[in-house]
Amino acid sequence: MNANPNVAKVASLVSETSRATILTVLLDGRFHTASELSYMAGIKPQTASFHLAKMVEAKVVSVQKQGRHRYYGIQDHEVAHVMESFLSLAPPVEIKSLKQSSEDKAIRYARTCYDHIAGNLGVQLTDYFINNRYILEESNGFSVTEKGEEFFKTFQIDLNIVKKKKRSFSHKCLDWSERRFHLAGALGNALLERLLELNWIQRIPKTRAIKVTPAGKKGFKDRFSIDVS
Repeated sequence: MNANPNVAKVASLVSETSRATILTVLLDGRFHTASELSYMAGIKPQTASFHLAKMVEAKVVSVQKQGRHRYYGIQDHEVAHVMESFLSLAPPVEIKSLKQSSEDKAIRYARTCYDHIAGNLGVQLTDYFINNRYILEESNGFSVTEKGEEFFKTFQIDLNIVKKKKRSFSHKCLDWSERRFHLAGALGNALLERLLELNWIQRIPKTRAIKVTPAGKKGFKDRFSIDVS
């Protein structure tokens, strides 16, 4: 039986609204303090600490100690994958303000899905790789072709190093806003890190949305034929 026990763990935790909100915030792939998470979730610090203790106990959230501070993050990519799957099933949030509309538009266009790129930009990149036969879509993920190996080499992504990571090499992640698959796994993470290194994209504080820089607008257009203007 191939059932993932993390599904039951995350399902039991997201049944409570505050915990679900905290886990959604943590899908940015970063570590946050309890006070930061309480602010972003709109709950009291004591309430956030209570829920975080429950999630650490369930091994859904991990905690890192630095001096007097504790920083919380999602335990691993499997938990993040399950959480993202739940989001793809959830009905859209009702938009009640211009600020909320702008934030929703930004996160739908480009965001981090734990440790890889999601949203419209993530799907466009995946389409580019498929259309140019750099990767092939299979039932349980993506495989990289010889042509793709050469592309990623020229893009300075070392596939030999990526393949040695103790996780899925390149799997399909269902994008909750696009309702299509984007590239995830170790290769998806390597792509995100390379784009950050090139300064084509930048993380935005207190949100999963990512910003495309002026260098990125040119880079995505020249290298991937993606117009982000």
